[in-house]
Amino acid sequence: MMKGYLDRIEENKFAVILVDEINKEFIVPKEQLPEGSTENSYFDLTIENDKISSIKLNSQKTYSEKHKVEDLMGKLRANSNGSKFKKK
Repeated sequence: MMKGYLDRIEENKFAVILVDEINKEFIVPKEQLPEGSTENSYFDLTIENDKISSIKLNSQKTYSEKHKVEDLMGKLRANSNGSKFKKK
């Protein structure tokens, strides 16, 4: 079982899934995604013969990664003193 990440949806038809473990990108029809999948979702994948044969939404990993990003963005905003550029 490998972990995948839904990077983006192209042309509202194709899902681009990144698999870091093997440094590969897979493109699958959007309809093959599990219900509830959105960009930035994480999946448990089975890959056979260089193709994804099984996609399961990993809700726990998706939730924890989303909150890591939100916490980091909050800290960055709190530390920001505004833009270095002045409006004219």
